[in-house]
Amino acid sequence: MPPTAPSADSTTPASAAPVAPVYDSYDRTSATRFPVAVDAALQDAGWRTGRWDIQQAEHWADALRAHTSPAGHRHTVFPAAVEAWAEFGGLDITPTGPGRHLAPTPFTLGPLHGLHLARTLGDLGRALETDVAPLGQEAGGQAVLAIDTEGRVYSLDHTGDWYLGPHIDQALNTLVLGIRPTRLSQATAREN
Repeated sequence: MPPTAPSADSTTPASAAPVAPVYDSYDRTSATRFPVAVDAALQDAGWRTGRWDIQQAEHWADALRAHTSPAGHRHTVFPAAVEAWAEFGGLDITPTGPGRHLAPTPFTLGPLHGLHLARTLGDLGRALETDVAPLGQEAGGQAVLAIDTEGRVYSLDHTGDWYLGPHIDQALNTLVLGIRPTRLSQATAREN
């Protein structure tokens, strides 16, 4: 499905920030799944259409399930997380462009970067009324990436919690293209 874009007769002022394409549904085998810059960054990191390492994803799932924090907190594992790990896990992605709204930073997709954050992710999940699993990290640990049961993706850093998109594809677009994420609040969490 093509991205939705503002119509030509939109009443949005010319000074408004650009709107990133939103992909309501997607075909994992589509050659036009990502914008050119995102596709190039993913391919440079080793991703190819049809990439699917379910054995590695299951290994990560087992490692997360087996981990218990000293205070007794545990991770949850669910299909949306395992699918994201199977397709994108292990990639070190380095955006090359200047970014639309902010400078993009390198990020790594691998859930074990959040292994010791079971309580933090559990707290976020309770606030969002869903389960949340680790997805990776931004800029060598400056932020942790997380995914919920619906496939929505978040970034948690020292300044707050951020919504990156309704699914992994949009989150990758947000990260690689330097699109300003939405800061989470109780209101935005319910909307998304």
